[in-house]
Amino acid sequence: MQRYFVPETQMGETSVKLDGEDARHLAAVMRSKPGDFFIACNGLGRDVLAKIVSIDKDNVQADITEVLETHAEMAWKVTIAQSLPKGDKLEIVIQKGTEAGAVAFQPFVSQRTVVQYDERKEVKRLERWRKIAKEAAEQSHRSVIPQIHAVSTWKSLLKQFSEYDLILFCYEEEGRSGAGLRDVLAKYRSSSLAEAPRVLVVIGPEGGFAPQEADAATATNAHLIGLGKRILRTETAALFALACLAYESGELGGI
Repeated sequence: MQRYFVPETQMGETSVKLDGEDARHLAAVMRSKPGDFFIACNGLGRDVLAKIVSIDKDNVQADITEVLETHAEMAWKVTIAQSLPKGDKLEIVIQKGTEAGAVAFQPFVSQRTVVQYDERKEVKRLERWRKIAKEAAEQSHRSVIPQIHAVSTWKSLLKQFSEYDLILFCYEEEGRSGAGLRDVLAKYRSSSLAEAPRVLVVIGPEGGFAPQEADAATATNAHLIGLGKRILRTETAALFALACLAYESGELGGI
């Protein structure tokens, strides 16, 4: 069934309203009519089944017939901090990372970032990234649209570490000789009381992190981890980590 995210102000206790692109999609693409149903989500975890009362290409009015239980969110609240990659790779990370369960994305600039970040394009880029996250959340039947934060500096990102229960700093040198992700998570689970831990996964650019950045992350309570014995592309690393976290959190069964 077609699913749409709507602003909280457009979803009341008994009715819901669609406008703009969503209304046009439901009317023109889906060819819906009064009496048809769709699912509306407020992006904060409330999903409802709605029955269309009236519809045209600019406006859809519907009655809420049922509040739906939601089970689509990962047990752990994972934010992906991604150093800006080249080309459209960040769009891939946001789209696929949303499907995989991330709750937020924090782009940042690190020492070896190749992209020349242009602040003048910030607004348009954020709009595009947020649209990609919304569409991916609808496609994957999420109940929450991940937050896409404005691009941060490395120093600013370090200051954010204190907001999380667990910081996983993906460093290729650890993959060769140090602790793996599973080792760190095993120790964390045995000592943590957090039911839905806030996890930050930090991914470097194409050239990886500089040793000084790894030292600074460790000094700010991050765990340096490897993601296996192979070197992953920057756009692959975040998705690989999310898959591992979904498994270890019990989302795939066994815990």
